[in-house]
Amino acid sequence: MEPARIAELLQPFVGSANDQRLTTNDLLNISTYIDLLLRWNAHINLTAIRKEEDIVTRHFGESLFAARHLFPDQCSSERPRSCTAIDVGSGAGFPGLPIKIWVPDLDLTLIESNQKKATFLREVARTLTLMNVNVFQGRAEAYPDPPADVVTLRAVERFESALPTAANLVAPNGRLALLISEPQLARAKDLTPAFAWASPIPIPLSTNRILAIGVNLKHQVPV
Repeated sequence: MEPARIAELLQPFVGSANDQRLTTNDLLNISTYIDLLLRWNAHINLTAIRKEEDIVTRHFGESLFAARHLFPDQCSSERPRSCTAIDVGSGAGFPGLPIKIWVPDLDLTLIESNQKKATFLREVARTLTLMNVNVFQGRAEAYPDPPADVVTLRAVERFESALPTAANLVAPNGRLALLISEPQLARAKDLTPAFAWASPIPIPLSTNRILAIGVNLKHQVPV
């Protein structure tokens, strides 16, 4: 797909040309990513969405919308903890890899238990020359490294078991970002009693999809 058309389709999610920061190279990377996704999808089930324009809006648009709200500013050269992220159940790479495109200096870990999907994620990162992307092939419960300041979760199976696991990967004072349907929010709050949730943000071009961001108050140091 032509980069100009991708930019047009993403506009509702990332804002106008004056306040969004996708470069021409970013748009070319998204175009390459779509080509890879469609080619691999013919052999393994990465997405049920087949039309390129729907892939842009449903997958990239939603992911970049989350990136825009989670990272309104770029990571600084000092690389603070806020520049570490874990994407749980990454699948075809959403929202993790588009967030990485939006925030190039992000230290990103993609957790994916399926071997073929994990191989696809590594291929995307290699092809797009995305640095500081780690693919952990295994279950999130077995992830051995420290928690991150941002953890994302989107469209995973067994939501009620995956959500507490994702919450355990959030550092103290860190954020858990959920791309879910609005009816799931009440249950999400019940499953994460240590989190304080901001008002959900409606996702553009959707009737019931929301971005919900909660802050981990466990072990929070009093100000």
